[in-house]
Amino acid sequence: MAAMLVLAWPAYAAAAPIVLTFEGVGNVADILGFYNGGTDSAGHSGPNVGVSFLTGALGLVDSDAGGTGGLSHEPSGQTALFFLDVATAIVTVRAGFDTGVAFFFSGNPGVGNGTVMVYDGINGRGTLLANAILNSSLTPQSGCGGGDPTGTYSCWAPVGIPFSGIARSIAFGGSANFIAFDNVTFGSVTPSSPTVPEPGSALLLITAAAGVAFRRRAWRA
Repeated sequence: MAAMLVLAWPAYAAAAPIVLTFEGVGNVADILGFYNGGTDSAGHSGPNVGVSFLTGALGLVDSDAGGTGGLSHEPSGQTALFFLDVATAIVTVRAGFDTGVAFFFSGNPGVGNGTVMVYDGINGRGTLLANAILNSSLTPQSGCGGGDPTGTYSCWAPVGIPFSGIARSIAFGGSANFIAFDNVTFGSVTPSSPTVPEPGSALLLITAAAGVAFRRRAWRA
């Protein structure tokens, strides 16, 4: 049995953090194998970093860039991760990663909280290593400054979730069509970004089973 388990999982070796900015993913396209040597559902391909998504995890392009997203002040570029017809967006990193996962999120106050669950198995299975709640009060729908004038989802909060062990998948959850994630960073508790928009200038470091806050509103999709 021990030998079988060794064969089932590739040997883990710590690597540099992987950052997903979702740039290049089509608007409301399933991300699928975009980061795994394949394409999204619209036929776009990205860098092969060994990361794949289950069906229902979608890219959302800012309306300023020709998409349908009510986004502004994104941490980078014009595209984010969201979901419409599923309760969670599940991502798998088959090689595994340690230390933590970090990201920015934006939601609509008054709709409900988001969730992030980190597992040691693929496709949102196995042992739960960390569980965080994202409270929408951290991302109000106004007051985040100029520079990108159109978009209800204008405030992005940075979050870092540390854990022990080797993670291989994450489930990003919340009310469908009311929360977005960007600059998802595997192997770090600090999300990668050239700029950190207000009011998220202070990193929210969450421990397993602890909570964060978040807000929401409908996307223009």
